[in-house]
Amino acid sequence: MKQITIKDQDLSQAALEGMDAFVQVFVDALRQAIGGEPTPETMAELNADQMTLLCWDTLHSEVCSGGFVQLIHNGYGPFIFKNPFAKALNKMWGMRELGKKIYELHTLWLENRKELERDCTDEEFMALFERFPQFDDYDDWFVENEEELTEQVAHYIDEHIEQFAKIA
Repeated sequence: MKQITIKDQDLSQAALEGMDAFVQVFVDALRQAIGGEPTPETMAELNADQMTLLCWDTLHSEVCSGGFVQLIHNGYGPFIFKNPFAKALNKMWGMRELGKKIYELHTLWLENRKELERDCTDEEFMALFERFPQFDDYDDWFVENEEELTEQVAHYIDEHIEQFAKIA
């Protein structure tokens, strides 16, 4: 397993800035350690909690900026739906509601992935949102609950820091 180290000073500063900064300091350390985006090779160097955090970060970033249609269109469907992300959220992280939504979205992804993942113009991409309204309720739910979800992620990290990084 890859050893991730975070300076105590950086962690303390992030904690003072709030839960978003607290979570981000771990995400940034993980991404730096693996050289950016996870690959099959770098994923093998991470433990289940570290991988779940990277899945969360991708999900959070994509859905907050463009919803699940964007997440799928940008090619993150397999990363979110083919990994045991939802299972980890349910069983390990205690985030059952989000895990349930991910399982439901997995079905929608399988049904629509071919169309959503194809290359298209900006206009065609924008039209996907109108053509796939079944994702709207999931987008709305995520955005409405984003703060609480981030708080749950931060709490899990805080309770299991040794699973994420060594603090030096």
